[in-house]
Amino acid sequence: MAEPLTRTPKGWDRLSPPSKVAITLHVNDVPRTLTIASWTTLLDALRNDLGLTGTKKGCDHGQCGACTVLVDGRRVNSCLVLAIMMNDARVTTVEGLAKDGALHPVQQAFIDHDAFQCGYCTPGQIMSAVALISEGRARNADEIRELMSGNICRCGAYPRIVAAIQQAMAAMESKP
Repeated sequence: MAEPLTRTPKGWDRLSPPSKVAITLHVNDVPRTLTIASWTTLLDALRNDLGLTGTKKGCDHGQCGACTVLVDGRRVNSCLVLAIMMNDARVTTVEGLAKDGALHPVQQAFIDHDAFQCGYCTPGQIMSAVALISEGRARNADEIRELMSGNICRCGAYPRIVAAIQQAMAAMESKP
């Protein structure tokens, strides 16, 4: 007869993950050491442990893009990765874009074009736009729309978002 399911298998305690792990994230150019549960997502670490609430939890399934951040310069849906996987990575959130009191060109372009309505998706849209520009793959509105397709705006501000990205691309190309 098989053992009852209520018994703990021999050695099971050695197989379970540690309840807390220490990691270091370089968030917005500041090293931050966290002690977190091994199953904590990067999104939850940023919001709950570091208080960086600009990054939004939308669908929590990687489908809406509201949680987009940059990890080592590449865009990542922070709801889909465990924070422990990002140990020693450089993470940039929307709070880290402005420098010396001046908005990032993408942030300024979003304001100039009123490229948001409710604003919930805006941080993820901005972070994806920053990455899109640094990737250098978008040359026209159609390519911008395609490369931004992982970011959903329920309010339908897409034409203004594309216009804002085009303005920011032009502004960043003209800088030496």
